[in-house]
Amino acid sequence: MANVDPKASRFSIFQGILPIEGPRVSADVIAGITLAALAIPEVMGYTKISGTPVITGLYTMLIPMLLFSLFGSSRHLVVGADSATAAILASGITGMAAPRSGEWLALAGLLALMAAVFLLLARIARLGFLADFLSRTVLVGFLSGVGIQVAVGEIPGMLDLSVKGPGTIHKLAATVAQLEQTNFTALMVAVTVLVVVVALRNVSKKVPGALLAVMGAIIASWAFNLESYGVRVLGPVPSGLPKLGLPEVAIDINLIEKLLPTAFAMFVVILSQSAATARAYADRYNERFDENMDLVGLCLGNIGAGLTGTFVVNGSPTKTQMVESAGGKSQISQLMASFVVLMVLLFFTGPLAYMPNSVLSAVVFLIGVELIDIKGMKKIGTERPWEFWVALITAAVVVFVGVEQSILLAIVLSLVVHTRHGYLVRNMLLVPDETQGWRQQPIGSKMQVMPGLLIYRFMHNMYYANSQVLNHEIVELARSADPPLSWFCIDAAAVNDVDFTASETLRTLQGNLASQGIRLVMCEVVEEVRQEFDRSRLTDLFGRDAFFQTLGAVVIAYSQRNPSHWNGRDRLNPNQLSEGESS
Repeated sequence: MANVDPKASRFSIFQGILPIEGPRVSADVIAGITLAALAIPEVMGYTKISGTPVITGLYTMLIPMLLFSLFGSSRHLVVGADSATAAILASGITGMAAPRSGEWLALAGLLALMAAVFLLLARIARLGFLADFLSRTVLVGFLSGVGIQVAVGEIPGMLDLSVKGPGTIHKLAATVAQLEQTNFTALMVAVTVLVVVVALRNVSKKVPGALLAVMGAIIASWAFNLESYGVRVLGPVPSGLPKLGLPEVAIDINLIEKLLPTAFAMFVVILSQSAATARAYADRYNERFDENMDLVGLCLGNIGAGLTGTFVVNGSPTKTQMVESAGGKSQISQLMASFVVLMVLLFFTGPLAYMPNSVLSAVVFLIGVELIDIKGMKKIGTERPWEFWVALITAAVVVFVGVEQSILLAIVLSLVVHTRHGYLVRNMLLVPDETQGWRQQPIGSKMQVMPGLLIYRFMHNMYYANSQVLNHEIVELARSADPPLSWFCIDAAAVNDVDFTASETLRTLQGNLASQGIRLVMCEVVEEVRQEFDRSRLTDLFGRDAFFQTLGAVVIAYSQRNPSHWNGRDRLNPNQLSEGESS
């Protein structure tokens, strides 16, 4: 069943909420409360990755989440702070301002607005399908690389060390060099948080282990005055609603040019990750969704982020899974989570001042470790060894070069993988089977349907990357045929498109085969390809009687024009072939 509803492309709201199913509302509300309990510590942790104040993590779950809930199409996708886009943000503006400063936060807000512009342009051009061009392979590698970068980057925080400088390897080396300065009280607190979160997660994923661990650490910090032991704490956290307004930064063309690659990298990750997550849950529940309408929700969510003093938001697989595990089935869950965050902002930010920095580092460290998809990498290595190296290279570029550069590489590698699949196409020969109608045989078998007739099935669209394969295989089959061929039939059942290069290749092949006394015919050509042949005048070149609807029709026509090739020993009945074939 197709999940994208063409009628849903009209601009409308509440697609993720309506229809409201009365018996499910209570479950959605409980799932929303659970989401808030699980995600609040997580989004606060993401601020350590993005370099923004802790309170901005809560802001990502307020207006941005609310806007996507109202305007998005998916009933399940949860939008909020995300580790990948937070890492791209920090990487892109490093050196342009001091982390957690007003200027840094203004640049983060501007980037959210720029990402929203890309999303809006993608919606206008209906480019939701572009999400399909980041392969699962490179996404596994990219997220694993981000996980390594994030986890390594939080080790100094758990040790309560001040390590600065760009690059994962530099941070790791600087941490090792400062190990003797470790604050063991902060480390003990961090390790305790890790143990509590992991242990409670093993008990039940519905238990808000991170929230309980963070609350326990805050109480311990207040009760035992951990700051007196040298443990650094967050300090006062502002309460109340975020201020609405444009980022307070002088915008000029030079600044836009500097931020453009970072904003585009964010856009690519938002587009691919959000669409992949929404599609997965729509498939799971056999529901419809509109990728282009989701772009509207994501665009508005990032506009909300940019205007409320926080950073870019993205469709989050982890938060979406939190809601699904808690029984949520619509965007009512996200509306409830936003309400819970509103209550926290209005009444409960005071205790956050006592939270040790090492606690947030521990939470983020776990997030990073969970992003390292070892099982996924092993599965790729087992099933597709060539693609494993693609994933590994992508991960390595994240770790050793940077997140932003890895996104560009991921796009290139995805296109390389796509092109390679089309280039290394495994074409087949078709021969009759007395019981099954037709069966496929490898090219090397050179088997003919009957003396002088060979049917060659091309297993991919014909385009510039595989046109040489098409030419080489047909020329070789015609040259080495025994007995010599009279007809060469291309079965185009798997061909949906023929580009200009492939059309010229077919034109050349027709001339070469004709010079050898071989007629080139085609069968099972779809209407779109026939129209392309008409425009390129290949139909006139081949002759309109060179196109057949079925394999059986080819055999009948050939046997009628070459009766000497039809005899008892061939054991072929063209009428049976026509009836038994699989078109």
